[in-house]
Amino acid sequence: MTLLNWLSLFSTRARRRCHSSRDDRCCRCIPLTIALLVIATAGCQPSRQSGTDQDETLHFAVIPKGETHIFWQSVKAGAVQAGEEEGARITFKGPAKESDRDEQINVVQGFLNAQVDGLCLAPLDADALVRPVEEAGRAGVPVVIFDSGLNADPEDIVAFVATDNFRGGQMAADALAASLNEQGDVILLRYNKGSDSTYQREEGFLDRIADYPEINVLSSDQYAGTTTESAIDKAQAVFNRYGDEVDGIFAVCEPNAEGVLRALQDRGLAGEVKFVAFDSSESLRAALAEEMVNAIVLQDPVRMGYLAVKTLSAHLKGEPVEPVVDTGVFVATPENRTDETIARLLHPPQS
Repeated sequence: MTLLNWLSLFSTRARRRCHSSRDDRCCRCIPLTIALLVIATAGCQPSRQSGTDQDETLHFAVIPKGETHIFWQSVKAGAVQAGEEEGARITFKGPAKESDRDEQINVVQGFLNAQVDGLCLAPLDADALVRPVEEAGRAGVPVVIFDSGLNADPEDIVAFVATDNFRGGQMAADALAASLNEQGDVILLRYNKGSDSTYQREEGFLDRIADYPEINVLSSDQYAGTTTESAIDKAQAVFNRYGDEVDGIFAVCEPNAEGVLRALQDRGLAGEVKFVAFDSSESLRAALAEEMVNAIVLQDPVRMGYLAVKTLSAHLKGEPVEPVVDTGVFVATPENRTDETIARLLHPPQS
């Protein structure tokens, strides 16, 4: 007979004796029995030192918009570094295509089913990912939003870690205006509907370019899509429409800019049409050195991934965190591309 069974039998018999006896002193055995039961039960509970689930390393899911572009691999490098410092396991997983909202939702739900300790999410769509984040909150899983905003209740997220993308768009407008001596006809080539980060860049660009009265925006309503191939096609279509009118163009993210660069090269316009890109890549860096790109607006993706994980970890420790964490924005030009900070951001580490 086990100790618990013996105590249970003892307790039952003691109660029977108490009920059958007129001596109230008999009931004094009951508190003793309860105390013994508590001790025995406590002795059967696993301790934190016994290798149970309570001892496991914290598991954070980092969910980018995609995994193929250099930007996301640099975000991963920062997230992994922070995970190592915090003693947290990092799983980095995003959708195969940056246009696949449903797949990103499924990724989020898969991590919730796996009972991760926290999520760092770069939403593909500012509205479509609201419900999964609300579900995470109901499940008690904290969420840090990074890179791109979400139209969620601020109470549903821990913090927003990102570039000031509106400011980045303004800086792009200033750079393009400077390359044109503040006069000419320009094009803004948008990215993809629903993407808040690029929307902020686009709106920042239009806000600032309006300050240059001799610059005219020929087109600002065309979307290049999420791949380099789709951006090439859209850029070619825009150039076909506006022909010799185009003096300058702004492309708002890496695949978008890659497509514009190739279209300019194919048409023999690289270096003639002024071009400002957003985010770095090997071909864009080379084009900057050759002055086929006049400026590249740079984020700090490593710092973004790093601070997203650090912020999530601090929250779980009960430490105060800032609701908005600005990871910085810079402009690279042919003249400053070898400066220490700019060179580092042009060549960010990748995981």
